[in-house]
Amino acid sequence: MYEEFVPERLAKLRLQKGVSARDMSLSLGQANNYINNIENKKSLPAMQSFFYICEYLGVTPKEFFDEENLYPETLQEFIAEAKKLDPKLMAYILGIMKELNSKK
Repeated sequence: MYEEFVPERLAKLRLQKGVSARDMSLSLGQANNYINNIENKKSLPAMQSFFYICEYLGVTPKEFFDEENLYPETLQEFIAEAKKLDPKLMAYILGIMKELNSKK
């Protein structure tokens, strides 16, 4: 299961961040083909490396494995901004979100 999920999720999150596999590999202090090997299902990261990957992508391990959270970094930002709102405005925005989601 994870042999398929991890490479695909890594590629999606990396592309959302707008960074090449080579640049990400080098930024993590790895060989230039490290991320490419993971995305091409040739290897899986060690646990410590996985945590570095999550940190680089700006996601928690929980967010990495949350298949329903397609844009974890954006959701983090959304929640941070929502926390600054007073309850009335938060309820208003929640109503707008529910309305938008009901029209899908």
